[in-house]
Amino acid sequence: MASETQYDVVWPSGERRQKIQPLAKRLDTLNGKTIAQLWDYLFMGDEVYATLEEEIKKIYPGMKWVSWREFGNTHTVNERELLASLPQRFKELGVDAAISCMAC
Repeated sequence: MASETQYDVVWPSGERRQKIQPLAKRLDTLNGKTIAQLWDYLFMGDEVYATLEEEIKKIYPGMKWVSWREFGNTHTVNERELLASLPQRFKELGVDAAISCMAC
């Protein structure tokens, strides 16, 4: 009788280390809200945001935008510091929500 070889089996996605967090409360409307634009400068975000502004203005004319130019490249050497600074910047600018545009 041949001996059987046993192998350990591991789950390829690894152990979850972070607890699932509840989602932020969603805005009830965009009217009168200020929306920040974030972009990583890798794929036509300038064109995407120009189109979004034009089209969304038709539905929510009272909405305000804070341009991606205000924040700079979100995918840069100081990315960690930039992203960590966003909550305070959003507070200073009166931002209610943000859209992050990135390359795929």
